[in-house]
Amino acid sequence: MATHWTLGGMRAVVIEEYGVLPEVRQVPRPEAAEGSVVLKVEATGLCRSDWHGWMGHDSDIVLPHVPGHELAGTIAAVGPGVSHWQVGDRVTTPFICACGRCEQCREGNHQVCPNQLQPGFNYWGSFAEYVAVPYAEVNLVRLPDEMDFATAAGLGCRFATSFRAVHQVGRVVAGERVAVFGCGGVGLSAVMIAAAVGAEVVAIDTNPEALKLAREYGAAHTLDASDRTAAQLQGSGGAHVTIDALGSNEVVQQALQSLRPRGRHVQIGLLPSGVQLDVGRLIGQELQWLGSHGMPAHAYPEMLALVASGNLNPDRLMTRTISLEEAPAALAALSNGTPAGVTIIQPGQYQ
Repeated sequence: MATHWTLGGMRAVVIEEYGVLPEVRQVPRPEAAEGSVVLKVEATGLCRSDWHGWMGHDSDIVLPHVPGHELAGTIAAVGPGVSHWQVGDRVTTPFICACGRCEQCREGNHQVCPNQLQPGFNYWGSFAEYVAVPYAEVNLVRLPDEMDFATAAGLGCRFATSFRAVHQVGRVVAGERVAVFGCGGVGLSAVMIAAAVGAEVVAIDTNPEALKLAREYGAAHTLDASDRTAAQLQGSGGAHVTIDALGSNEVVQQALQSLRPRGRHVQIGLLPSGVQLDVGRLIGQELQWLGSHGMPAHAYPEMLALVASGNLNPDRLMTRTISLEEAPAALAALSNGTPAGVTIIQPGQYQ
């Protein structure tokens, strides 16, 4: 992304070396280039994808780098060519910013746009006081007046990704058994959404606190993750749908072994080291392996309507709010596992 930078400064979390604790420092503030806007970041989520970027698992990242891709804020500047948005608008955006012009975008598949740009990966992200959003006309989502910024920030990656994975890709319907592997922000979102459509949800994790939250958010059953997980699920007839919300070769194998014949596996968690599939089982049981990658801005209204009606409560997923100065340590702590719930960074909050 050809981002322009002003001489005006802002605070941001800066990664200088992969795997080395980032620092909060003053850096130039972005300007609104052609077709883009600049947001004053009011809230941004801490996600395991940010940890993958910090560890060097994403080839798009160029150091030095500012992470952050789940965000909500107020438009601070509008670039040339943007006519439907103005300074002061309260907005969020998908983490996949699609071009809006290519074949996939014309068909509505913005989440797989070949020209996509992702804040916090392709260019400097939202662990900062300001962030640029490209292709603003097709990627901004206006926030309902009653929705706070922290809740909105949690929608952009984990909740929206889970909504599309459960509802549109996994095609979960009432009465189906859905096994969710990994109860971090993505997994707990999937638990809540699947339970809301009437599925029988089984939540699997090693963290007792995460499993406790899963029960609060609608899981009918919880399992402590072990090498017996697949056998336990098969003992009750197997799952119609399994979801890997963590990203683990071991979890993938357990998920496929947990499916009943003609079941569907939805892969959300990233697998930077690749994966080995039991293709024989995939074929013999007519299983489906489905990838799910974000959700386009034009699909947000259905999800926002369910939030407004009270059928979905993403605000309940938030378990911690921290300052920008606390973000480097929180990012590094993900090396020890994913904490229960969602952590929100508020750049305007000082330690």
